[in-house]
Parts: sequence; C-alpha cells; structure tokens
Amino acid sequence: MTAGPRVLIADDQELVRAGFRLILTARGIDVVGEAANGADAVAETLRLAPDVVLMDIRMPGMDGLEAARRVLAQSPACRVIMLTTFDLDRYVYAALALGASGFLLKDVTPEHLAAAVRLVDTGDALLAPSITRRLVERFAAADRAPGPRPIHGDLAALTPRELEVLTLMGKGLSNAELAYALTLSEATVKTHVARIFAKLALRDRAQAVVLAYETGLVSPSRE
Repeated sequence: MTAGPRVLIADDQELVRAGFRLILTARGIDVVGEAANGADAVAETLRLAPDVVLMDIRMPGMDGLEAARRVLAQSPACRVIMLTTFDLDRYVYAALALGASGFLLKDVTPEHLAAAVRLVDTGDALLAPSITRRLVERFAAADRAPGPRPIHGDLAALTPRELEVLTLMGKGLSNAELAYALTLSEATVKTHVARIFAKLALRDRAQAVVLAYETGLVSPSRE
C-alpha cells in the first residue's frame, strides 16, 4: 500500500494549524509538523522533508513568499500550496511564479483541502481555472510584482507545436482538452508538456500559466 503525503502546516494562527491538522489526519494524511512563521517553516521543511507544505502567505518575520522561495530552492521535490484569505492576492501570484503548486483560500472545505494535498503530491498543479486565471490576468502585467522573477529559459527553444501547447495550457486547457483541440492522443500531449517543462525549467502547470501570460502568449481577457 502506497503511503500518503507527509504534510507540514505553516500558519501563524494556532487555530488554523489545529483545524487543518484535524481535517487532514481524519482523512489519512500524515501531518509531520507545524510552523508559526516563515523561518520556522523553512527550517522544519529541511528537518522533516515533507512532501507538501501548506504555507500561509502572510506571517510575522519572514513571510510566506520568502519562505516558499527558500523551500522551493532548498527542497526541489517538495510541493508548496499557498494559503490566503483573498483569491486576488499579488503575493500568491508571485508565489506561483516562483514555483508554488497552487493556492487555497483559508475557508476551503475539508474535502477540497485533502484533495488538493493529494493532487499536488502526485506532481500536478492545483489550478482552479476561473480563480487562477483571474489572479494571473490581474497581476501578469504588473510592473512591480513582489520578489524576483524566475528565469524560465528561452521560448525559442520550443517547437511550433510545443509553443501551441504552452499557449493553450496558459488558457487553462487540461491534457484531455489539449488532445481534443489539437487532434492528438493524451500520451502525445503529455510528452509535449514534459518537454516544455524541461526546456523552460518549469515545475508544473501553475508556472506554465504564469509564463504564458508574462511572455504575451496569452493576453488578459477584456471581461
């Protein structure tokens, strides 16, 4: 039997940590540790090597954005889900650009919380299409997004087909939808996606969506 994901919860509110721990453990997910600030989150990630970190975006001292940057740099196999009170949060956008696998609102349902942890543990990104696209569209063109912009590589390295796949990923299409739109098998689509990630040093679809907007492959809607 395959073991479930090992999770670290980083939030400055003890009640939030206790509530999330209760929800996850009741659903068979192992919570291996907690942290009340960003510095402790980084230290505990190095010490405990969790599979997934639930990271509050705003904490005293080192905030969640800087903590996420350090965790992703020092523990590349670890997946980070940002926790926020607001769905349109520029710091969450910056975290996605750095490589966080997605974000959750703090009023997330217990079922969605557990499902999100399991999803990112498989290596996929947590993309709620409508919310994520609104978030990226709002901040992709911002002149002063917090934190450094990551280097993704040269889009010129992509083949025309890979560029097409990246553009459609930026618009929120799943692998199945990509296969239908491009008249390809899902296996072929997965191969294209894997090559795009490798060539552009992307961790997952969340970074791919951000990159597609930042490079102008996808333009914000006029809605």
